Amino acid sequence: MSVEKVKTKSEEEIETAMDDEGDEIQENQFLTFGIEKETYAIDLLNVMEIIRLIQITPIPETFDFIKGIINLRGKIIPVMDIRMRFSLEEKPYEDRTCIIVVSIKGMEMGLIVDHVSEVLEIPESQTDAMPSVSKTASQRFVRGIGKTDGGVKIILDLDKLLFDEEMEALLKTKF
Repeated sequence: MSVEKVKTKSEEEIETAMDDEGDEIQENQFLTFGIEKETYAIDLLNVMEIIRLIQITPIPETFDFIKGIINLRGKIIPVMDIRMRFSLEEKPYEDRTCIIVVSIKGMEMGLIVDHVSEVLEIPESQTDAMPSVSKTASQRFVRGIGKTDGGVKIILDLDKLLFDEEMEALLKTKF
């Protein structure tokens, strides 16, 4: 099965976010994506690529939010459903559902999201800490809140998407 890259405005913006030499992404650049009606942002420096949803092979006896693994051009990558990681209701995947391949603590991981939105620059002066409105586990995944002309974006801390014991278990798994 071949992997088809998603051709979206976001992919063009990722390429545009590269500097003049084409080898380094500018600071304070974030890829935004949607889950339900909420918009999240992740540091563009962690994004490796965006692909269409492809066949995912389930892994027995793993965490519920790990949907399985994909074969991306010969490399086996575990895939996490962000919706399930945030304890949201599972729903069928749609045409805009895609996988964002990121680097989390040096490990490549696919993140299933409802849709990719755009690349935004959010200067540090426009970010705040997450208000202490709840003590849910999902709040631990949040690095801060980015204020933009289009509202606020929840900036995720990718390194905290996996608890230490979850990361250790995945690293021990032979893919």
